[in-house]
Amino acid sequence: MISRRQILAMAGAAPVWSALTSSAGMQAAGQDDPSAAASKNFVRMGGTPSAFQIHLMSASRGSKPFDIVEYCHSLDLAGVQTNPPPNDAEAIKTFRQRIEKYGMHLICDPRFPQQESDIPAFDAQIKAFKEAGAAACHAALTGRRYEDYASLEPFQKMFEGVQRSIALAEPVLRKHKMKLGIENHKGYRSAEQAAWLKRLGSEWVGVCLDFGNNISLCEDPADTVRTLAPFTFFAHIKDMAVEEYEDGFLLSEVPLGEGILDLKQIVRTLRAKDPGMIFNLEMITRDPLRIPVYTSKYWATFDDAYSPLPGRDLARILAMVRKNRPKSPLQRIAGLSQEAQLKAEDDNNAKCIAYARQNLEM
Repeated sequence: MISRRQILAMAGAAPVWSALTSSAGMQAAGQDDPSAAASKNFVRMGGTPSAFQIHLMSASRGSKPFDIVEYCHSLDLAGVQTNPPPNDAEAIKTFRQRIEKYGMHLICDPRFPQQESDIPAFDAQIKAFKEAGAAACHAALTGRRYEDYASLEPFQKMFEGVQRSIALAEPVLRKHKMKLGIENHKGYRSAEQAAWLKRLGSEWVGVCLDFGNNISLCEDPADTVRTLAPFTFFAHIKDMAVEEYEDGFLLSEVPLGEGILDLKQIVRTLRAKDPGMIFNLEMITRDPLRIPVYTSKYWATFDDAYSPLPGRDLARILAMVRKNRPKSPLQRIAGLSQEAQLKAEDDNNAKCIAYARQNLEM
């Protein structure tokens, strides 16, 4: 499974074009005039590397690097999650000019300090992001806890290490007035993340709210939003579908409007917190994820005292899964040709962009 850091590293400098580049392609996808969002001062939707990971991987195997800025611009997206060129003032200036020319917002992914000796490099990176015009930084600090850990102690060490790292980073973020959104990335439940942020008590450290991730930790999406919205700086927008399987349930990203999430309500809640809330698309085209809630390993990191997962939450999620059987089979791309996988990714993203324009004023 490719990591977020690997996906970001693949973003290069040469444009890759899709069938949606032309205005005719945009109209074919059913996209409305994006001025509808601008008329209410809402920020239009941007893109994340994960939404284009098949393109990124395809480009990495070929001769042309993938320029995610150009690609997002070709889809008429109004923002991008990527990093500017490192340690080159002139290149950073040119990069910023391109972002501003396209009217795009920028979210960056720094490498966080693990010890005090890492702080100068982190400071230089945040300074460069600021010079590139970044609106905020993003962090996905964990993997899937139910896959990565077979007992509580290693999970505790990981979570404590993550908290130490962000504590080291916070003075630098404060110095440069750079916000950091920590994604709810299948590592901690929303109450754990909120409690950590309250302890930290920094106006510069908050949340990148992923709409669907915490379903994997047996959280009702409405509860996740309610808990994390007060801390949210920006969001990864997606829709989700679920389906039972022998060891638990499957969890899959699907085009916006085709899943179980109340997207309009989530967007309203976040815009009530901040009318200028940034939403970046994270429609990941992949096989469904297995959430093995009937296995002992799934429960190994949940402890009633340190990291509780109440039985009532499991019951609610299982009821939600049973009540929301997919109307069509969940998408699977394993075994498809590269061409077919690219088409699936393009089609999914086109549907998402059209839905966001028409229904979410993005």
